[in-house]
Amino acid sequence: MDKFHTMQVFVEVAKQQSFTAASEILGITAPTTTRAIAELEGQLGVKLFNRTTRTVRLTESGEKFFHDTQQILERLAEAEDTVRGIQIKPSGILTITAPVLFGEKHIIPIINEYLRLHPNVSVKAVFYDRITNLLEEEIDVAIRIDNLKDSNLYATKVGSVRKMVCGAPDYFRQHGIPVHPSELTKHQIILPANQNHSRSWKFMKNGKQEIVKLTPRMYCNQNASAIKAAVLGLGITQLMSYQIGEELDKQLLKAILIDYNEPPLPVSIVRVDGRRANAKIRSFIDLATIRLKNNPFINSEI
Repeated sequence: MDKFHTMQVFVEVAKQQSFTAASEILGITAPTTTRAIAELEGQLGVKLFNRTTRTVRLTESGEKFFHDTQQILERLAEAEDTVRGIQIKPSGILTITAPVLFGEKHIIPIINEYLRLHPNVSVKAVFYDRITNLLEEEIDVAIRIDNLKDSNLYATKVGSVRKMVCGAPDYFRQHGIPVHPSELTKHQIILPANQNHSRSWKFMKNGKQEIVKLTPRMYCNQNASAIKAAVLGLGITQLMSYQIGEELDKQLLKAILIDYNEPPLPVSIVRVDGRRANAKIRSFIDLATIRLKNNPFINSEI
């Protein structure tokens, strides 16, 4: 088996996380697939997969090689299409993930526009308030709100957001406005979904961090519920600026303790395919980058 076909076998095994499934897709026998991977590992002098009786997972070296190999194969496919005079149009299924409220408020409108522009693409939107493994969960594009730690991801920064403490104007008229984080202990606190494992809120001023331990009056397992409770005047909550942007804009909520906000967090569009990701991924990222950079709620000044 030549190097090109060996690379195809490697990429398919990585995608399917199975030698048997990859063999069926490629139309070759399982022993041929196993032999091809063994020969490739021998040539490279590194182990590409961790194998058990149930699972096949890329090693750290395998992940890096997978990204580069996939780019090479995609570039070759694009070159062949160009020579044949075929116009490369976005097609297939595009899988996108984002934090739940970010996805519902800011990504769904972009997906709607994207699908109108590209009739040959279908979108699978999976929104979670957790970090997803793009490779293992077969996700094409993700929105990350944090400082990125995975060096294998390619990121495009589109804005920044921050945690904000807020409450309804009616609540503050009845109970007063805290002017220092320590005063929050005297108020009714609504604890949102992402903070259920901690009763402490962090603040920062002049480079000095302050942590306030609170006794919540209400716990919410969905951030949307915490927003609704705060709007109704039940108490004070702490949420990301993009989650409450509309409520602040309509003056349904009022931000407080702004001088004690922690530094903003970057909002990034991330992918694993690199600079030459396929047409459906490139076209979505291009559109999403423009729309999110122009989104008034995706910046740290809100």
